[in-house]
Amino acid sequence: MKHPEDDNELFNRLEAEMAADAGAAVVDLDKARAARDTTPTTTVVDPTEPEGERPLVDLPTPVATGPGYLGRLAGGKRRDVIPVWLRSTSELRTAAAWVARHYTHTVGYHALRAPIYAARLALQSPAGTARFIGGTMRWVSDREGEPVRAAAVRREDAAEYLRLSAQRDSRVKLRMMVAALAMFVGLTVALAIYVLAPGWVQALSVGTVVLALGAAGRKADAPVIHRAVELPKASKLTSDIVLRALGALGIPAINQAQGKGRDGFEFTAPITRDGPGWRAQGNLPYGVTVTDVIERRERLASGLRRPLGCVWPEPASEEHPGHMVLWVGDQDLTKAKKPTWPLAKSGSVDLFKPVAYGTDQRGRWVDVTLMYIAGVIGAIPRMGKTFLLRLLLLIAALDPRAELHTYDMKGTGDLDPVGNAVSHRHAAGDDDESINYALADFRALREELRRRTGVIRSLPRDICPENKVTSQLADKRSLGLHPIVVGVDECQVLFEHPEHGKEFEEIATDLVKRGPATGIVLLLATQRPDAKSLPTGISANAGARWCLKVMGQTENDMVLGTSAYKRGVRATMFAWGDKGIHYFVGEGSDARIVSAVYVDAPGAEAIGARARSAREKAGLLTGYAMGEAPEVVTGPAYDLLADILAVVPAAEAKVWSETVVARLAELRPDVYDGWEPDALTAALKPHGISTVQVGRRVDGKVVNRRGITRAHIADAIAQRDGKRDAG
Repeated sequence: MKHPEDDNELFNRLEAEMAADAGAAVVDLDKARAARDTTPTTTVVDPTEPEGERPLVDLPTPVATGPGYLGRLAGGKRRDVIPVWLRSTSELRTAAAWVARHYTHTVGYHALRAPIYAARLALQSPAGTARFIGGTMRWVSDREGEPVRAAAVRREDAAEYLRLSAQRDSRVKLRMMVAALAMFVGLTVALAIYVLAPGWVQALSVGTVVLALGAAGRKADAPVIHRAVELPKASKLTSDIVLRALGALGIPAINQAQGKGRDGFEFTAPITRDGPGWRAQGNLPYGVTVTDVIERRERLASGLRRPLGCVWPEPASEEHPGHMVLWVGDQDLTKAKKPTWPLAKSGSVDLFKPVAYGTDQRGRWVDVTLMYIAGVIGAIPRMGKTFLLRLLLLIAALDPRAELHTYDMKGTGDLDPVGNAVSHRHAAGDDDESINYALADFRALREELRRRTGVIRSLPRDICPENKVTSQLADKRSLGLHPIVVGVDECQVLFEHPEHGKEFEEIATDLVKRGPATGIVLLLATQRPDAKSLPTGISANAGARWCLKVMGQTENDMVLGTSAYKRGVRATMFAWGDKGIHYFVGEGSDARIVSAVYVDAPGAEAIGARARSAREKAGLLTGYAMGEAPEVVTGPAYDLLADILAVVPAAEAKVWSETVVARLAELRPDVYDGWEPDALTAALKPHGISTVQVGRRVDGKVVNRRGITRAHIADAIAQRDGKRDAG
């Protein structure tokens, strides 16, 4: 018998014999295999490095580890026991109202047509009688077995035929007895009703028989009763349909996966009903993003065999870029019936609270809060940009406290329903008179901004704890902190004006940055969302963005924010027919697709009249709406450059901005009181003057702060006056 000691003795002897050879070594295979399983499989060998210092590259594949079942269960996402629509009072009310309207309509529809249904059935009753008698005779004579008996005759199978004939004879006898008994009972009941029953029972019985015979005589292609509601012809969304559509997109990773027998899309949840449509979600193959699918939305719609306005792929912000949520509606978003806007006929608004202004793809209301924001609306022409701006201004008009400044630089009168009814300042057109009127108003708004900052700064902490206007402060008329909403359509007319464009840009930028906290809201709409028509200082600081269809990535990101296009937020995917549909960024959430409420001109005038009536009752109707003459101001009532030269003597070549502001406030308190160094910088910008670093020695140390160079002010005055003389 062989013992382990024998192997060890042999191994020890071989090791001793080979030890004398310096170039050889004895390897224990068992130890080598064990070491190979616990050490890297590949190394990078550098001949210049010592043997023991060679770096390791490929580490061994670790054993797959992770949380157990309970761990995964604890980290799982629990679905709601009670659905959202049942927990929300508004959604429950909406659903209950819809059910009530649906069945009320159905009952009324059929009740009105009941006499027509009865007449149709009565006319079809002779055919039904013939069909009933013929069917009864075929049943009694066992006509259904005739083809079998005929087949036995053709095969000349006498035994089979005799057996079938005997079976038919017995069946016919039994059925004749049943038919005779039924006829006897029927005639007896009919005679009893005719003799004993009252007239209404007789009429009811005859009517029932006639209607039953009429129902038996109806044609398959001519139904007596029509549907009260035509249901959309939308098929159920299934996994096979989704995979087929994704395979038709031409994305290599998906096609390769499907070519190898895999799905190419990992469903992470069952396809469920979500509002008026279907929702599917899951993971795309590695390296494929939702943006890749959005770029091929038209192909996706073709693969799903659905209209383009029904198909809405979108990324899930809380997941990785390859996690897609696909919502497929029953109807095109532009054609689907929308719920009635709550403010269309009645109601008022508190601008400090959310207000519904549109619906998403699923028909749910989307809210907007117009306070504490500045907004930008961008789109190509004829996509509903002006209507959206007018809708937001109508919402603002329904708050009687709000002071509206509306400017229709296109000049077509689209904002007149708001401007003529309630606006404090209103102008239409791009003529010199309108431009000067708007410029004077913007200058006044800048002064109002400065006044409000001073008021807010002076309020006690318990009254204004967050240093911004609140609804309670807006109610106090003595403070003058009511909401001010400025709406400008085709704002590029102002910013690209050859003479006043820089000043418009400077004031608008200041209003966008500092206005929201003081209760001033600026809403700008343009059909040319580029750097000239929508300066970056404005677009970068606007907290609310509405982007309807645009043509390219640059325009998309100008409105929706930098890198929005790369994140899959692409208003370029909207079709020409998607008027009023846009991406909305605001309210502290990710970009959402919204279909704005459509308010036509007569509807806008009715809402404007309602807003005017509320203002008249509250005594808050002011300015243009009251018939005040336009205040055309061609320039400021003071000369800033001359005032600076007056307070900065020639001996001071450079002066700190804070020193200049303090001296200006002493010179003209009514104009410059409350100015800060930043305000001086902004005011000098339209004149082409920039502040510079000015160093001064304070307590033996050099302190650098922003300031002005007096020579620059003098040169600007000389250049300005020279142009005037030349003119």
